[in-house]
Amino acid sequence: MITADDLNKSPVFACLEPAERERFASRAADMRLRNGDWLAREGEQPIFAVLLEGRAKLYKKVMGRDQEFYEYKIGEYFGEVPILLGSPTFASVRAEQDFTRVAVFEPRLLRELVQASPQCSVIILQSMTSRLSTVQQKSIELPTSRVLVIGSQYDVDCRDIRTFLSMNRIPYEWVDREREPDRVPKCMPADQTGPAVVVDHAYCVGQPPTVRKVADALGLRTTPKQKEHEVYDVVVIGGGPAGLAAAVYGASEGLCVLMVERNAAGGQAGTSSRIENYLGFPNGISGDDLSERAVQQAIRFNAEIVLAREVKNVFPIPMDDSRGGYCVELDGGDRVRTKAVVLATGVDWRRLQADGIDRLIGRGVLYGAAKTEPSTVIGKDVFIVGGGNSAGQSAMFFSNYANSVTVLVRGAGLELSMSQYLIEQLASKCNIKVEPYTHVVSVGGEDHLETICTQRDGEEVRTRKADALFVLIGADAATSWLPASVQRDERGYVCTGRDILDLAGGPDSPEWKDRRAPYLLETNLPGFFCAGDVRHDSIKRVSSGVGEGSMAIAFVHQYLAQRDNVQ
Repeated sequence: MITADDLNKSPVFACLEPAERERFASRAADMRLRNGDWLAREGEQPIFAVLLEGRAKLYKKVMGRDQEFYEYKIGEYFGEVPILLGSPTFASVRAEQDFTRVAVFEPRLLRELVQASPQCSVIILQSMTSRLSTVQQKSIELPTSRVLVIGSQYDVDCRDIRTFLSMNRIPYEWVDREREPDRVPKCMPADQTGPAVVVDHAYCVGQPPTVRKVADALGLRTTPKQKEHEVYDVVVIGGGPAGLAAAVYGASEGLCVLMVERNAAGGQAGTSSRIENYLGFPNGISGDDLSERAVQQAIRFNAEIVLAREVKNVFPIPMDDSRGGYCVELDGGDRVRTKAVVLATGVDWRRLQADGIDRLIGRGVLYGAAKTEPSTVIGKDVFIVGGGNSAGQSAMFFSNYANSVTVLVRGAGLELSMSQYLIEQLASKCNIKVEPYTHVVSVGGEDHLETICTQRDGEEVRTRKADALFVLIGADAATSWLPASVQRDERGYVCTGRDILDLAGGPDSPEWKDRRAPYLLETNLPGFFCAGDVRHDSIKRVSSGVGEGSMAIAFVHQYLAQRDNVQ
């Protein structure tokens, strides 16, 4: 219990009358922390707190890493700046020794303290001014990026690395070797023509640079830390909305979770410039921001996240083996054992059938619309193929940079495939044009896209100047890597629950062989679950993916309980 004598250690409370100090003490929470416990985390609702015993330090996330900024002394307080500015906590506070003791107050009590005593008000406002000055100075000193990427706009490897960095929220600077040769670092060999990557202004990634090499240089986890003979409770394959939800809920409920993602957490949803119909965000939220929050949640609950790795195979371990479950094999040969699997790989963009398009992929023709692209389309003429929400969001995003954005739709319009709020937003932009009944016949260009040929129903083919063509025409399940024993529909989507029985084929098709009925999101392999867009007959929405990911963990718990009882 906090006493008036405890608060007397702090100058801000020492100036109060004893009765007032006693009143505030009676309304404070007495928080005891162990070494490494977080009192406040960046981005959370702020609290006002006073350090009474032990040690605590202030950390700020810089370039994706927690950097120490300040060590508090006994009697010092924190949290007044975000409370009085009406903002989330912009730094984190962590205990640095056991038996650290802190008095914690609700935000309204700080405002009450400022109003109750002119002396307290002066002390608090002076410290607030001093800390804001420190933040200003630190902001000037901090580097603007961790990675320097040197390459051509039309270099596919360079684009893949930039997309990976952007989706993983790692600040980078891109130097176009062709347009800005004077900005190429002098340490780069003069005869080097391919892409080059420098990390933390010191380390040159080996040639040729790859996403995996860059991830390793940045210190991102690319290898599972499971030791021999250890078994994960669940391995989540894929880091989109469904996979992230499974990782968060699984780890928060005490499961040992590994999530494997080949590119960046967030999947295709992570590239959305703004999701305006997601519950709880009335002003909308970008897919990038939503993904980052989910990743931080998963990490906080001790989920293990491995990036830049692809799962190549999953096969059952015989039940007579005491470890049972499944073996998950990654590219490069690493293998991990797990009791259960949640497949959440999402889908891949459907390919556009047009002459010459494969030759120009990555050189003006792009599937999806990554957040790295605005700088490449400034003042240019952009075409988008597709009539769904992804196409609409991309058109709105690029309209702020491009000279013109033309949306090509095969059907009569957008009403049947796009949300009404997006249709209205597109109509409000003077540089966005929607062309119905139109498809791309071919694309042309030497080293990069220069023209596209389009045809409107009943009209002649039209050749048009084009600087970029973004294709967002739906997606297909990429599940050919899965074992043949996993039941899928004719389009490759994975069957679960009742669909296993309803869609069963001939005598040689995969079937359910357990005594019990399969759980709702369980495939025909017991303990192998599927969630999100890759699942047969799923609803292709971010919110439904999140819901299925969390539901899958509930079924994993039931499966593990049943499995343990059998054993």
